[in-house]
Amino acid sequence: MSATELQLTPNGRLRHFLDIEGLSRELLTEILDTAESFTSVTDRSIKKVPILRGKTVANLFFEASTRTRSTFELAAQRLSADILSLDINTSATVKGESLLDTLRNLEAMQIDMFVIRHRDSGSAHFFAQHVGPGVSVLNAGDGQHAHPTQAMLDMFTIRRYKQDFTRLRVAIVGDILHSRVARSQIHALNILLTGEVRVIAPPTLLPKQAESLGVRVFHDLDEGLEDVDVVIMLRLQKERMTGALLPSESEYYRLYGLTAERLKRARPDAIVMHPGPANRGIEIESSVMDGPQSVILSQVTYGIAVRMAVMSMIAQPQEEA
Repeated sequence: MSATELQLTPNGRLRHFLDIEGLSRELLTEILDTAESFTSVTDRSIKKVPILRGKTVANLFFEASTRTRSTFELAAQRLSADILSLDINTSATVKGESLLDTLRNLEAMQIDMFVIRHRDSGSAHFFAQHVGPGVSVLNAGDGQHAHPTQAMLDMFTIRRYKQDFTRLRVAIVGDILHSRVARSQIHALNILLTGEVRVIAPPTLLPKQAESLGVRVFHDLDEGLEDVDVVIMLRLQKERMTGALLPSESEYYRLYGLTAERLKRARPDAIVMHPGPANRGIEIESSVMDGPQSVILSQVTYGIAVRMAVMSMIAQPQEEA
């Protein structure tokens, strides 16, 4: 069963959130609109709504995370859920327990929703195939495959600052080959009918037949940045690299680092984004990261509202079922 078939209910609502690919423009727009309605919650004296009251959300992070894990926890708290965050370093998986046995034991604790990040591509799909009725899975990043909520918070950020996707040129710069974020961003941008999606990277950091993803490929950063409206920088995924794909980090920065001078090639009102963690002086200059065109911290803020939106939309069909 494909991720698209698995993550939707018979009436087309979200049951799981595993991947962007294959979802409709209407559904992505609904996520963005729902997130918009949650942005005001953070301005209240009591930052909670009762949508997940009585539900239990388990955060299973088999890889290190700061932003994603924290914003998922805050999103669940603000929806009034009970939260179980499993410390993988002290869990039974360290002793050899299989992923499926971990799932079965947690399900026995009456978990309603799993948020999972794992180093293996397809792990969230595997979890979703094996959970019981009424239990949902959210993919917080699986290997090099997908990171759908990161892509949606990036889309939310772009829409907040630029409104109309159809008029935009968006450039994604860096390690496209190993980036699950880039894959999900590209799918989301194309589903939302973005005017032009560019990827800028050395050939060694691009997937084969990258053009088949619906992007325009550039190997020269200066050329690729010309007249773009949005610049999304990616870090080098060194933990996923095998072999020498780059001569050195300093050489990479010389050729692909985003400096204030290079940013001038983009449109004057272009925004700069980064899903984090950012490596200053390797893919981005500090003056750009901290500068007036950077919306990187806004991405983190909007991540809470977007994850609240996805969780609330997933909870809705479960209530209706």
